[in-house]
Amino acid sequence: MSEEFVNLTAENLANEHLCCIIRTKKLHPGVEAKRQWISERLKEGHTFRKLDVKGTVFIEYAPLETAWVPITGDNYYYIYCLWVLGDYRGKGYAKLLMEYCIADAKEKGKSGICMLGAIKQKAWLSDQSFAKKCGFEVVDTTDSGYELLALSFDGTVPAFNQNAKLCVIESEELTIYYDTQCPYIYQNIEILKEYCFVHDIPASFIQIDTLQKAKELPCVFNNWAVFYKGKFETVNLLDVAHLKKILKK
Repeated sequence: MSEEFVNLTAENLANEHLCCIIRTKKLHPGVEAKRQWISERLKEGHTFRKLDVKGTVFIEYAPLETAWVPITGDNYYYIYCLWVLGDYRGKGYAKLLMEYCIADAKEKGKSGICMLGAIKQKAWLSDQSFAKKCGFEVVDTTDSGYELLALSFDGTVPAFNQNAKLCVIESEELTIYYDTQCPYIYQNIEILKEYCFVHDIPASFIQIDTLQKAKELPCVFNNWAVFYKGKFETVNLLDVAHLKKILKK
C-alpha cells in the first residue's frame, strides 16, 4: 500500500490531477472549472489531499466559516468529499485521510469537524456509515431527510442555517442551484439545459458563485440542489432519466 499523499497548493495545482475526472492531455471543462474554484479557496484554508496516484483517493475540506454550505458553527472544519474508489478501496486509505483531517483540526485548535449526511445514504455524499465509525454523530436534521454529522472535540456543535431547513422556494419551475466545485457539474448542467430547451421545459439554473449565496441557500447543499414545484428534491446530480421522474410529479 502506497502512503504517498499530496496536498494541493498554489504551486502544484496546475499540474496535479483532481481525482474525480482524470485527464492527462485533453483538458476537461469541468476539471478546469474546479481547478479555478480551488485556486480561489486555497487562501481561505481549503485543503485537498490525495493519494499520489492516478485514481480517486482524496479528502476535501475547509474551515466552516468559508465553506460554501448553509451551515454555521464556531471553529469547525467542513468535509465536502471523502472518496476512495476502484482498486484502492478496502486498503485503509479512507481511514488515513480521515485521520489526517482530524489531526489537522486538532493541531489548529478546531472545535470539531462536520459533514453532510442523510437518513438514507445518497449517491453523491461521502459514506456516512464510515464517518459514524470514526466518531461522527448526528447533531441536526431537516424534514427532507438530511442530517448534519459532527465530530466534536469540545462539546459544541454546528447547525444547519434556519433557511436551509425551509426547503421551499416561490418558483414552481425546475430550479437547480449549483457551483463549480465538482467537475461533474459542468457536463450535467449542459445536458439538462439542452434537454429543457429541446422539450420546452421552464427551468432556472442558478450558479452559486459567492460564499454569501451559499450560506443563504433555502436547502442543504454540497455543490448541487434541485427544486421542482417549489419543493426541494435532492442534492444528487441528475441524469435525464432521473429528471424525467421528477418532472412527472
